[in-house]
Amino acid sequence: MEDREIVALYLARSEDAVPETAGKYGARCLSLARNLLDTDEDAQECVNDVYLEAWNSIPPARPENLGAWLCRVTRNLAVDRYRKSRRQKRYAGMELLLDELGDCVPDGPEADVEETFDARELGRAIGNWLRAQSPRDRALFVRRYSDGEPLNRLAEACGEKPQKLAKKMLRLRLSLKEALEKEGYTV
Repeated sequence: MEDREIVALYLARSEDAVPETAGKYGARCLSLARNLLDTDEDAQECVNDVYLEAWNSIPPARPENLGAWLCRVTRNLAVDRYRKSRRQKRYAGMELLLDELGDCVPDGPEADVEETFDARELGRAIGNWLRAQSPRDRALFVRRYSDGEPLNRLAEACGEKPQKLAKKMLRLRLSLKEALEKEGYTV
């Protein structure tokens, strides 16, 4: 089923919307949640929350790219779940990703208008940097820092040793940091 048809099911408040969403995007959302949360139970709960969020948000939202929208919702809910559980030190994977990126990306903005604009500009700068990378480097960076894929699994998929890939990821982060500093961002 096409995305627009699934969105139409939500708009019509059809009970078929959630099963169609789960059938098309459930595995992708679950994989993303697992990469960020490390426990199957929490990942599954997160995905169920994604379906609830879709049901509650469409309408008024009308996502043009349902898959990307669901991944963003999944990532946001997983990060929220991580933050709530961080005090218990349950999610070492997410902590590692945030630590790695913390050296090259400024702290996140609060909810004020000026800072929201700054966050959009930061997103634009990161997007420009990503577009300047080779397709392979771009894919590696996104798989690691957007999808939360563990380094050893990523190295295996690329046919590289984890240590070599770790050095590659460090070079990419340093390149991002340099690009952001040229744009006027400081860590």
